[in-house]
Amino acid sequence: MELIEAHNMDSYANSLASSSSSRLSSVHASPLTTPELSDDGFEIDRLPSPMRVSDSVEEREDAGWRLVGQPSPNFILVIGGLGYIGSHTVLELLREGHNVLIVDNLSNSYESVLHRIQLLTSAHCKKTGGSMPLIHFHRLDYRSRSMRLLLESYSDLVMTINASGQQKMTYRSRITGVIHFAAYKSVVESIAKPLEYYQNNVCGLVSLLQHLEAYGIRNFIFSSSATVYGSKSDAGVPLREEYIVHHPEEQVQDGHKVVLQPSAVGLSCPYARTKYFSEAILADMAAANPEWRIVVLRYFNPVGCDPSGLLGENPRGEATNLFPVLTQVLTGHRKMLDVFGSDWMTRDGTAIRDFIHVLDVARGHISALEWNADRGNGFRSFNLGSGSGTTVLEAVKSLEAASGRKIPLNWTGRRAGDVGFCVASTDRALKELGWSTRESITQCASDLWNFVQKATSDLAAKV
Repeated sequence: MELIEAHNMDSYANSLASSSSSRLSSVHASPLTTPELSDDGFEIDRLPSPMRVSDSVEEREDAGWRLVGQPSPNFILVIGGLGYIGSHTVLELLREGHNVLIVDNLSNSYESVLHRIQLLTSAHCKKTGGSMPLIHFHRLDYRSRSMRLLLESYSDLVMTINASGQQKMTYRSRITGVIHFAAYKSVVESIAKPLEYYQNNVCGLVSLLQHLEAYGIRNFIFSSSATVYGSKSDAGVPLREEYIVHHPEEQVQDGHKVVLQPSAVGLSCPYARTKYFSEAILADMAAANPEWRIVVLRYFNPVGCDPSGLLGENPRGEATNLFPVLTQVLTGHRKMLDVFGSDWMTRDGTAIRDFIHVLDVARGHISALEWNADRGNGFRSFNLGSGSGTTVLEAVKSLEAASGRKIPLNWTGRRAGDVGFCVASTDRALKELGWSTRESITQCASDLWNFVQKATSDLAAKV
């Protein structure tokens, strides 16, 4: 089924501002290109040059600057916005009418995803009668020096007066919120390449926060992980946010006041440690400067995709998450699924995970942005999970039912870094964010299989 007719392409063409290295590819193209590198070894993007005091108004506008008093659209900055979760979150932001600025170095994603996001957004706007939000894309590594230039190009110059009565020009950013998806995320790979994970996930975050602070951008949503709970997952009970805190917190439990202390127990891999360290850094930032508004979202197991079949999980590297591996078995790219452990203390011996539809995860970010705007300052963590557990075998059966095919299994030993039980408590997210999941594991499997079928038929058509 065609989502949108060809003549509708012009309805969104003017809303895209991309870098000189960005080229809109076809919906089905997934080019592997060699990026241009800066002197610090990162991919670069040709950004507007900083505005000089002597620039004319016209020159300043051409360079991407706007003076206060002129109309200037605000943006939500999404770093890693063309990846699996990032792309679905971008789509939901656009559907809600937000202008979105995407930064992605395409190390684990494809530029064709940008075109698909545009198609889906244009179709949504046509259906609802709304106007097309702005979509800006810059291909660069968020750790590069170009990131500071990017933030500067989305800033207005404003006149301020200090305590001594002196006038000073300063920046006011048109970026009203930041969602950070650019961390490396493979448990197995982090064990083999720990320094790369610490450099990107932790050092990169520190550098980013310094840049954001310089431009007064302090509304921050961070994608964390249930792995921060470590061996607490093995307790066999839903994981509550207060199990992991980064500063002492006073709470009432069973009618008694208790003080929760920071701790980390059984973090089983470098990836989990990078997420824990990143959370701690963010908590320290919020404690040091009350103007920061930081929400940490601890994902459990995002699966599924947009029902259109145009967006899904399609990593450049080797797939390691369960559902992408299952689809590779179904499409013949793998002979069978490796099941790591059959002796877990669960109902069928396979590990239990909390699977959540990726659109529910994306909606959680919208709720977090709204909560940050309403409730004030500080640091707060929330689980994004369904609150119910699914075993590996149950997940296999759900995709077998959706596809009508049998999935061969290879039973093997437990894998380093894995835990047997990991399910979210969702009470805090429901009470404070007003967020809960809408989609079932059956819907996750159905939407995923729709994506796989569409991708397979598109590939066959190209051949």
